[in-house]
Amino acid sequence: MTEHYVYLKGMNAMKVENKVAIVTGGASGLGLATVEKLIEHGARVAIFDMNEEKSKEVQERLGKDKVLIFKTDVTDEASVKESIDETYKHWGGIHICVNCAGIAVGEKTYGSKGPFRFENFKKVIDININGTFNVLRLAAEKMALNESTEEEMDRGVIVNTASSAAFDGQMGQAAYSASKAGIAGMTLPIARDLSQYNIRINTIAPGLFLTPMADGLSENAMKTLESQMEYPKRLGNPPEYGSLVIHLIENGYLNGEVFRLDGASRLPPR
Repeated sequence: MTEHYVYLKGMNAMKVENKVAIVTGGASGLGLATVEKLIEHGARVAIFDMNEEKSKEVQERLGKDKVLIFKTDVTDEASVKESIDETYKHWGGIHICVNCAGIAVGEKTYGSKGPFRFENFKKVIDININGTFNVLRLAAEKMALNESTEEEMDRGVIVNTASSAAFDGQMGQAAYSASKAGIAGMTLPIARDLSQYNIRINTIAPGLFLTPMADGLSENAMKTLESQMEYPKRLGNPPEYGSLVIHLIENGYLNGEVFRLDGASRLPPR
């Protein structure tokens, strides 16, 4: 009887259905796949993205009753606060925050074109890590206002996006790898900070995925990348990222961890 009681006590995580989610970078790539999965599981989603045109296309396709869109600069406190406040006002709560917004700049520390342009390094850090933290800290403030019940003890769930480059970055990825390693590194301390409010946080570190970043690759380049994969011999599909997001939300014992999603692949030096 005691064992059965303990088992049931572990099944009180958040359910996606009827929850309100924020997805940064939600108009394309991994963010869009996450928006689609959340809607499929019954959530309502606010997309924070700088691309208004693509955001509107997503909203028209998925429904204005299910999707809000905001042109949001994740590095700007006022912009993020306004978008979060409007989301909260419209739907009366915020339960989920998925940070997918990010950029990549390929530039060597020093090479034929000179040293890495410092303004580019700072831009990558600002958008990828500062932007991620800016959004999640303000989202957590709203999550803390949610009720915690025996059926659903979680007041909120945060999912951040790092990269396999955080652990085996390639040549020219100093800025990108640093930013993604920072996201991975802050996962546990944030989990500890937010534990008293019953808010969980985890990070996904994707490998090579079929996102807009891969659109410019030639057929030969794609085949070369696929040959470097372990199993399966292909790049990741964005819905696979979205599926992991759903699992991280609904599995209440996952907290403060970084999950590689890369088919056991490791990035080569170049």
